[in-house]
Amino acid sequence: MQPAQLPAPQVITDAAGLQRLLQALRAQPAIAVDTESNSLHAYQERVCLLQFSTPAQDFILDPLALPQLDELGAVFADARVQKVFHAAEYDLICLQRDFGWSVCNVFDTMLAARSLGWPELGLAALLTKRHNIPVNKRFQRADWRVRPLPAEQLAYAQLDTHFLLQLSADLQAELQRHALLPEASEEFERLLRSTARAAARAPQNGAARGSFWQVTGARLLAPRAAAILQAVHTYREDAARKADQPPFKIMSDQVLLALAQQAPRNPGQLRSVGLAGSQQTQHGRALLEAIERGRTAKPPVLPVPARTDPRVLVRYDALHNWRKARAKTRGVESDVIVAREALWEIAISNPNAEADLEAVTEMGPWRRAAYASELLGVVQRANATPQ
Repeated sequence: MQPAQLPAPQVITDAAGLQRLLQALRAQPAIAVDTESNSLHAYQERVCLLQFSTPAQDFILDPLALPQLDELGAVFADARVQKVFHAAEYDLICLQRDFGWSVCNVFDTMLAARSLGWPELGLAALLTKRHNIPVNKRFQRADWRVRPLPAEQLAYAQLDTHFLLQLSADLQAELQRHALLPEASEEFERLLRSTARAAARAPQNGAARGSFWQVTGARLLAPRAAAILQAVHTYREDAARKADQPPFKIMSDQVLLALAQQAPRNPGQLRSVGLAGSQQTQHGRALLEAIERGRTAKPPVLPVPARTDPRVLVRYDALHNWRKARAKTRGVESDVIVAREALWEIAISNPNAEADLEAVTEMGPWRRAAYASELLGVVQRANATPQ
């Protein structure tokens, strides 16, 4: 079936439509899910569209038109209904952040493809190569809060879930054939844990989106320049919040760094840092005032990471090299074997027996059974290495 021949989706914008959607989803053992957000077009992003597919129907729900979606959260929490996503991490964070929904029983087609060592991981590439379905990604950066949405944009959103159930079935069959379904399932569960933590750390409405220390080059600045960077970064955050735009659309990190390094004192000197004419007109005076505040402010203290025990680093490096070799032999990415976080847990805990590995939260029972003896051997050899 070509995309142009797809049946029209049901667009849900009212309470009656939501009830029809709930009835359809609750009756299925598996549903396909995707979201569209406005992260490139707003200061505080939000989910602007929710797409669902069953074997019989595609649905597009408008959460901007429906203030009450609590009943839908119960579907995401229902362990009897498998939720099929592609590259679910961002979607899961957004669902938890915006709606407070806890999701269980997830199948991620991208993670499944990684377990199998498939070279194509993007949904468009998978659908084109595996099912001969052309997908145009021209709306990938669209502003999904615009209403009404054009018909071609709705069709793009429909494609993100319409073929997911078939792709999931194909991947599950391949995973079972290679006895890898338990490994992939562990990764789905790890994904749910990690995204729940990430959602809890996500900035809430109105909160600043990041520290000025995250600007590339900030940690190399002299103390006074760091104080200026902090001041202009704070100004950019405030301006972005008032304009309801992402900070990078106000001005780039490179411009902020140049302002901190050159510390211009007048409009003429502002021209040398890469500010566009419109940016100078809109922000020039306020930026000069921020720079002056930075000149007199107490310099910020550079955060210094805690020093890691050298013996831990030796064990981690040995585990990292083991994982890299294991992955090369199998033809997959390294973190398919064991997550980086699990390697750190092992390096820090310094296990002596297989039972000790049960305390490693980022590694499930399948991986423990598959790799325990190898991991313990790596740790033992690393501990025997002269310091």
